[in-house]
Amino acid sequence: MSEVELFPGLVSPLGLGTIPHGDVHLYSGKELLHRVAEGLYPAPPIAAVMNFGLTEVDEGRVVFRGVPNQRHLNPLGTVHGGWAATVLDSALGCAVHATLDKGEAYSTVEFKVNLTRPITPNTGEVVCEGRVIHRGKTIAVSEATLKDSSGKLLAFGTETCSIFPVANLAAR
Repeated sequence: MSEVELFPGLVSPLGLGTIPHGDVHLYSGKELLHRVAEGLYPAPPIAAVMNFGLTEVDEGRVVFRGVPNQRHLNPLGTVHGGWAATVLDSALGCAVHATLDKGEAYSTVEFKVNLTRPITPNTGEVVCEGRVIHRGKTIAVSEATLKDSSGKLLAFGTETCSIFPVANLAAR
């Protein structure tokens, strides 16, 4: 595996890939995500395509940073809303991931995004913080904000995730 730059200043030393399913039985969700953020696992492939990465992990809270560019433009020349939605979905889902016990997995059931300002390649680095607002046995709800470097709100969202044994993920 070779090093990959996700965006200027953030490098994945092990390149791109996924967390081995077997490791989900060895580590909690928070521990797994710490390993991604610390470069002990490769970054997920979507991170390189969309120029963002996981930079902070706490219990039920994560932070992603990213830099949209020309590859993310819609026909009118602003960053496509799908870019913001993808970063938000990552933070929303990973906030839930950071609450999982060993052997648990999750999947998004639904999410909603509100775009509050246009994003352009000149926006620069953005910060997306996701946090869990409810964690039950089989359902969790999270919220996230996407802000520019001056703290202006660009978008926000909410998400519901289903929580289940990782064995069910392999069976899908």
